[in-house]
Amino acid sequence: MSEHRINVEVNGRQQHATIEGRLTLGDFLRVNCGYTGVHLGCEHGVCGACTVIVDGKAVRSCLMLAVQADGAKITTVEGLASPDGALHPVQQAMRDEHALQCGFCTPGVVMTLAALTQDGARPSSETLLDAMSGHICRCTGYQGIRRAARKLAGENS
Repeated sequence: MSEHRINVEVNGRQQHATIEGRLTLGDFLRVNCGYTGVHLGCEHGVCGACTVIVDGKAVRSCLMLAVQADGAKITTVEGLASPDGALHPVQQAMRDEHALQCGFCTPGVVMTLAALTQDGARPSSETLLDAMSGHICRCTGYQGIRRAARKLAGENS
């Protein structure tokens, strides 16, 4: 196997590693970096549970090789809350609207919404709900997630 040296910033911390070229970003974040909030579900990009933010865009970490992220700035769900423990607005909306049950899909949903609402952006509820179409949740019936998205868009839930 060929090995590659990568340097990435994950949740504000520099990570340096020598890895096999076939290692996915999801496995790198979970195994090498310890960010277990990156949930690997289908490993085919279908369920959305492994979504992280790479250089400002929501990415399915099971479909991206870690070597492709070399030099990137990555945010996982662990990097969203403030150091003082204050929840990110997306996390707060999800909490307020009871938008989780088992929690397996939640990090991916949160990261997709966070990517779309970063820097104070307020996309329409239609845009946010369209982005959610790529996430599979087997517990909630999606209603709480939809309410949280509408709340983030500034609509009454």
